Amino acid sequence: MALAATDSSNGFDRFGLDSSILRGVSAAGFVEPRFIQVETIPAALAGRDVLGLAQTGTGKTAAFALPMLHRLLRDRRRGPRVLVLAPTRELATQIDAEIRLLARFTKIRVVTIYGGVSAHGQIKALRKNPEIVVGCPGRILDLMGRGVLRLGDVETVVLDEADHMFDMGFLPDLRRILKALPAKRQNLLFSATMPKEIRSLADDLLQNPQVVELAHSGPASTIDHALVSVREDRKRDLLHSILNEDSCESAIVFTRTKHRARRLAQQLGRAGHRAVGLQGNMSQGQRDRAMQGFRKRQYDVLVATDIAARGIDVQGISHVINFDVPNTPDAYTHRIGRTGRAELSGRALTFVTRDDVGWLRATERKLGNRIARHTVEGFEAEPLDSGNGGSRSGRNGGSASGHNGGSGSGRNGRHGGNRQRRPNDSSRRGRGRRRQARSSGQRQSQSHS
Repeated sequence: MALAATDSSNGFDRFGLDSSILRGVSAAGFVEPRFIQVETIPAALAGRDVLGLAQTGTGKTAAFALPMLHRLLRDRRRGPRVLVLAPTRELATQIDAEIRLLARFTKIRVVTIYGGVSAHGQIKALRKNPEIVVGCPGRILDLMGRGVLRLGDVETVVLDEADHMFDMGFLPDLRRILKALPAKRQNLLFSATMPKEIRSLADDLLQNPQVVELAHSGPASTIDHALVSVREDRKRDLLHSILNEDSCESAIVFTRTKHRARRLAQQLGRAGHRAVGLQGNMSQGQRDRAMQGFRKRQYDVLVATDIAARGIDVQGISHVINFDVPNTPDAYTHRIGRTGRAELSGRALTFVTRDDVGWLRATERKLGNRIARHTVEGFEAEPLDSGNGGSRSGRNGGSASGHNGGSGSGRNGRHGGNRQRRPNDSSRRGRGRRRQARSSGQRQSQSHS
């Protein structure tokens, strides 16, 4: 959710939330509720089930956090009373952080539980009977089995990024957890896409839900996305060129494999970029340090795989670069949704080779639109639209990183966004270093992996 300048009047007053929660909303800088919040919060406050279909970065966390905090304050009792399920450790941690931010003027306690770390601290925290538990399915089942996580008093369950949980094989675990919950409860399910398996789960789980659908099948309007045709052996040189541009303040670079993510991050570092890798073989401590460094702008570039990057929510990412095309059309939308979040504009570029034409056709059919083609000077390659007369355009006919309207994503048609500013952080300090590294990075002709 977006952070905005504090205002004397707050659009969240309309919901009748507890005064202590409104203090948290104002202290967080939230001014105007987003579309999904306007459509979701009243129903959730009334105790209705909710099905929210929306992309990442649309304000889903506050949409379920605010009403559940209000309901908890109306009747103070020992917990756990709310269970929030998330597919990854990173997302669970982010949900926890936003709930704590909004609940800072209450005495509501939140505990986060996930695998990859010792369970001792989590067990100790659970013994204090927190009202809210945020966690990943595997560790939740583990602690349920040990008898230290008791869910008999849960009143509300939230499934966030349900489609990702299905992708990661958590659907059987989810059903086991849901079976252990009281039959009478409120259910809130949020998903960017609705594959048939999640539709089946929603049909079983939700009773007469409030359905909120926010253009979930395509990229957000704040994202200017395009394809760049390039030979496989020139991808890394093209990446250096884009990262060295002044408009590229921070970037997530997606690769297909863990090995390639690790190696590309190392290669970018040797070329003078402040880069760090994020991939599944890393320990939780290494993952936390990488993400912390990226959030604090100690690193300008995060190189990640799809699974490692799920749940990443970092404000102000200017670019997403698909070094390798994603496996599916849905994954394209998820990846590029890491930029253009909370109504900030963002740029997404996908490197496409002749071998990727099948993926391209499937993705454009899924989106229902042709994705813009751009060229970067010095990296012109064979057009991807043989026989279609496809045009390749860029800023003044050139750079792929320029902002134009060619992607069809536009800048209008947003739903009730929060007022905000582009964060003024230390990312600009790395520009000089990147510009100094430009010549050395381009001189390096290490073989592409």
